[in-house]
Amino acid sequence: MINTSDILETIHMIDDENLDIRTITMGISLLDCIDPDITRACEKVYEKITRCARDLVKTGEDIEREYGIPIINKRISVTPIAIISAACDASPVAFAQTLDRAAQAVGVNFIGGYSALVQKGFSAGDERLIRSIPEAMAITERVCSSVNLGSTKTGINLDACRLMGQIIREASEKTMDNSCFGAAKIVVFCNAPEDNPFMAGAFHGVGEPDCILNVGVSGPGVVRSAVAKCPPDASISEIADVIKKTAFKITRMGQLVGTVASERLGIPFGIVDLSLAPTPAVGDSVAHILEEIGLEKCGTHGTTAALALLNDAVKKGGVMASSRVGGLSGAFIPVSEDAGMIDAARCGSLNIEKLEAMTAVCSVGLDMIVIPGDTPADTIAAIIADEAAIGMVNSKTTAVRVIPAIGRKIGDELEFGGLFGSGPVMGINYRSSSRFIQRGGQIPAPLQSLKN
Repeated sequence: MINTSDILETIHMIDDENLDIRTITMGISLLDCIDPDITRACEKVYEKITRCARDLVKTGEDIEREYGIPIINKRISVTPIAIISAACDASPVAFAQTLDRAAQAVGVNFIGGYSALVQKGFSAGDERLIRSIPEAMAITERVCSSVNLGSTKTGINLDACRLMGQIIREASEKTMDNSCFGAAKIVVFCNAPEDNPFMAGAFHGVGEPDCILNVGVSGPGVVRSAVAKCPPDASISEIADVIKKTAFKITRMGQLVGTVASERLGIPFGIVDLSLAPTPAVGDSVAHILEEIGLEKCGTHGTTAALALLNDAVKKGGVMASSRVGGLSGAFIPVSEDAGMIDAARCGSLNIEKLEAMTAVCSVGLDMIVIPGDTPADTIAAIIADEAAIGMVNSKTTAVRVIPAIGRKIGDELEFGGLFGSGPVMGINYRSSSRFIQRGGQIPAPLQSLKN
């Protein structure tokens, strides 16, 4: 039974500790929209999205009012467009424009799925879509793009790494008058989940139902507050227990919202993604949780261990609260979107090498990192390859979302606004990786891929 103290505690979490539902994301299959006539295919895509999602925003707003739970974003993910556009002998940019128009029509914040899955090579339409990403991101407002180029089962497509290094640079260059924002809407994955509700990496996997609702929770501020209330001499195991219990409460709220929303929309409830998703708001930072655990500044020695504890405790608490856990489920460490991460990067405590180490124990990896504008495409490709290798060998999801700040140098700032925040330009290793990247081919799958 829910008692009065539980209700009051939840109200306090919402009012004072930035607790919210970060997103409800409707996944929509576009497989039945495939048509060799691109005009007809785009018409089918627009009709299906606007029909399926016409009540998504209103339903979210109704739940916010009735339950007093903030739902920050209402979003849509669709079948990777490289699959849908493969039948058309034309530029897939028309699909990006259609997605943007449909997203505006139904009122969602973002729509994800301008995507390609190339972990073992390029099939029909994949390379054409990838090469169109910079233009698609530049001319649309709400469309997000992702590319999966590695997995534990297949290894890493180094040709795709090389191509994505070029694409990310080009996307920044095409949007340099808009804080290089095109690159902020592109994420490169290894082991991408098919039910991720978070942008920019959300897409609707081919094994998913025709239409489904996924929920992404938040709550770094709540976790930090809970840890802060622990006695100064509390052991690390006691800290882990507190985080686990707090994650349980946060996830129960996500379960409630997902259940109610799916019933009202008449579609299946998919998953709750347990990820602690920070914002630039004060008091809503994953880095500040780590500092509350005992670090003077995020990035110092012990950061990886503290993050491993946090991630594990969040998952243990979450899986006890819901039988529908999926997506990424862990702790996000996006630099520009986390006030504590921004501070740590500014003062030099946090660098890209430490963030890469943290990748091994967190939810995603190198996320929303601003790098110097003169960073070569092959260096970006090598950063992607390093992250993909961590994901491949550890059988986990890793991702790269870096923004080359065209015309900016180390120490400058890039301002995005809103949930995307702002980020200092971080230093990178300027030694060349070109010879490695230019070899191309496929990095073989590791031994642990042989599980059958």
